[in-house]
Amino acid sequence: MSNIVLASSNPGKLHEIQQLLENTDYTIVPQSEYDVIDADETGLTYVENAIIKARNACAVTQLPSIADDSGLSVNALGGEPGIHSARYSGHGAEANNVKLLAAMRDISDEQRLARYYCICVFMQHEKDPCPIICQGTWDGVIAHEVKGKNGFGYDPIFYLPEQKCTVAELANEVKQSLSHRAKAFMQLREFMSSSVTSVI
Repeated sequence: MSNIVLASSNPGKLHEIQQLLENTDYTIVPQSEYDVIDADETGLTYVENAIIKARNACAVTQLPSIADDSGLSVNALGGEPGIHSARYSGHGAEANNVKLLAAMRDISDEQRLARYYCICVFMQHEKDPCPIICQGTWDGVIAHEVKGKNGFGYDPIFYLPEQKCTVAELANEVKQSLSHRAKAFMQLREFMSSSVTSVI
């Protein structure tokens, strides 16, 4: 089996992606096992940031790399927090949720629409001129309070009307069939099954 480095230090994300890509011919190894330091996300788009992270992991490890950049876009906030989702409050996921709920305090239910985005990138090497880019989205609304303990990031306040719960209240297997990250990585999984064997 070939190793592919996951350019992330987020344990929740690592676990989710390893599950999404299990039973393939590749082992997804976190960049921490190679002492890779997180790259500065200086891009202006999810695509740019994902490529920056993947290229950094390739450069340090000399191995193929997968990276994703994900975020939450809230209509009533002009698309914020967007690419700054992970750094929205500057103090971690729980503080991010508190800040977002405060910003939405006076917003009506009809205007609380939001969308999760995920861009994942596969790079064969640091100078790969044609990285594989896959995208997934997930629509929901911003809840009025935190609910649920499953998941990470904004999951406890991302409410799914069709499921009548937040993402953090979903069972793992349900989340893996619906989420923005699942949609993006299932596309990547198809590519890996059909094409990666010829290049790694």
